[in-house]
Amino acid sequence: MSTKDYLEKDYYKVLGVSKGASAEEIKKSYRKLARKYHPDANKGDAAAEERFKEISEAYNVLSDPKRRAEYDEARSLFGTGARAPGGGGPFGGFDLGDLFGTTGAGGRLGDILGGMFGGRSGQQARPRRGADVETEVSLSFADAIDGTTVPLRLTDEGPCRTCRGTGARAGTVPRVCPSCQGSGQSSRDLGAFAFSEPCTTCRGRGLIVDDPCPACSGSGRAMSARTIQARIPAGVADGQRIKLKGKGAPGERGGPPGDLYVRVHVGSHPVFGRSGHNLTVTVPVTFAEAALGADIKVPALRGLPVSLRIPPGTPNGRVFRVRGKGIRRSDGTMGDLLVKVEVQVPAKLTDAAREALEKFRAATMDEDPRAELLRKGRA
Repeated sequence: MSTKDYLEKDYYKVLGVSKGASAEEIKKSYRKLARKYHPDANKGDAAAEERFKEISEAYNVLSDPKRRAEYDEARSLFGTGARAPGGGGPFGGFDLGDLFGTTGAGGRLGDILGGMFGGRSGQQARPRRGADVETEVSLSFADAIDGTTVPLRLTDEGPCRTCRGTGARAGTVPRVCPSCQGSGQSSRDLGAFAFSEPCTTCRGRGLIVDDPCPACSGSGRAMSARTIQARIPAGVADGQRIKLKGKGAPGERGGPPGDLYVRVHVGSHPVFGRSGHNLTVTVPVTFAEAALGADIKVPALRGLPVSLRIPPGTPNGRVFRVRGKGIRRSDGTMGDLLVKVEVQVPAKLTDAAREALEKFRAATMDEDPRAELLRKGRA
């Protein structure tokens, strides 16, 4: 890909987002388009496959803050649509005097082009780190608390498995590019200064493929599916983003792989809730247990129920803490179990129970639980 081709590609248009789109908007649009044009969903559709490659290329640039900033700045400098003196060149017609005055020889221009096109004239194309990959996984409440290993199926771009990244048909090998002598770079002299760009003959690879691989059409890159076993740590929370280093897309030219980010969705539990590293549970108690006190059993997520003493006069909604029965922290310590009591009022009473409550009410007639509330209301 030439410098001009790179600069004229509108990755925002490819993904259908505005230039000011947030990272979340870019990711959301990419996922929608990737599902629509994925090769697995469009068997034998060459147009859909090509569209999928364009979408992946655009996302690889716009999802990386550094590459996106370089891309935006390069397009703002070179994408004006004017013509340079003497016939233009890769700048799309930028006035070289203005360009030299704003950037300076060897200054920002060199930084931008070096970052985008792999360095200055005469240098080998540098290894490039693989793109970061994002995916999602749903876990049960118990698996999120205890930690688990889950299989993740990923689709990303990497070396073609048919030709092992050479781009050449089986039984043949590429030859060194005669234009750049294998460097993958060519130098363009603009008079005031020179800059390097990917060689247009070999498109920056440094090699020429005379008999291309039928699987990747000679590019040496192809979309492939793979399954990895991802370890989700204990205590992961709903919506948490887990980083798995080196599990992203493969690098280019010997560069390291990117990272994998897994967004975790945790299902609910019929009994327990969660507050940080503490488990929560609501336990019903009778009026008599709350008034007189009692020893009750409360459920625990793992193992047998635990005992809890309810003191006499316990009000509805009081929260008790059972130490060490919560969620394991990263340092190995355990959170607690928070038990909220809910006083149950009987819907039906026996004659004996009604008589006992009438006697109780008569004995406490002098105590008005709303007296203080009414006093403050009049103030």
